[in-house]
Amino acid sequence: RRLVNEMAGSQARFAFEDILGTSLQIQEAKKQAMLAAAGVSNVLLLGETGTGKELFAQAIHNQSIRKNHPFVAINCGAIPRELMESELFGYIGGAFTGAKKGGRPGKLELASGGTVFLDEIGDMPLDMQVKLLRVLQEREFTRVGGENTIQVDVRMLAATNKNLDEAIKNKTFREDLYYRLLGLPIMLPPLRERDGDVILLAKSFLKEFCKENALDNLHFSKKAQEKLLNY
Repeated sequence: RRLVNEMAGSQARFAFEDILGTSLQIQEAKKQAMLAAAGVSNVLLLGETGTGKELFAQAIHNQSIRKNHPFVAINCGAIPRELMESELFGYIGGAFTGAKKGGRPGKLELASGGTVFLDEIGDMPLDMQVKLLRVLQEREFTRVGGENTIQVDVRMLAATNKNLDEAIKNKTFREDLYYRLLGLPIMLPPLRERDGDVILLAKSFLKEFCKENALDNLHFSKKAQEKLLNY
């Protein structure tokens, strides 16, 4: 597991108790996520940027039966299109110019037995969506340049801030992939809709900042709190 974390650059550090908030909105989202953690279905996390989609993904993994296996996060919006296939599926030696001798496993292979978190799934190119759909259907794939089929056992958690219904209408996202990933949809509320959580989170962040910078405990004045609430 340590080797996978080093190679994939991923680690699930957060649990549900790390998700702060007393609002009904965030409590409901946590309740749904805990139900998802107890199951085996794929999960689709929906919400604006900054709503904590990866935080929830890590918490779901850490409370699931796969918690002792790898958690591998893949940001579909940050990987260049030409590298996406080798990043996901790996490659064999000599598959392309610059390929490492002996090849390299992809992130799906590294995550076998555990959980794959596909962040910004709405940005995944259409040709890669087809290949991902095959993995979800057949539980197998081949490395780039390879011929041997590799069996993989992973649970998929996906997240997006895009409206996938619109993307399907615009033919930039496959409807069949959408329903494969949809297993359990969880909508994460933006902070402006989380009544009472702004000051709670602000105080938590300030406490962490003070600890990291060896500062005496600072606090928000009443006026500062009002400005945060009104922003």
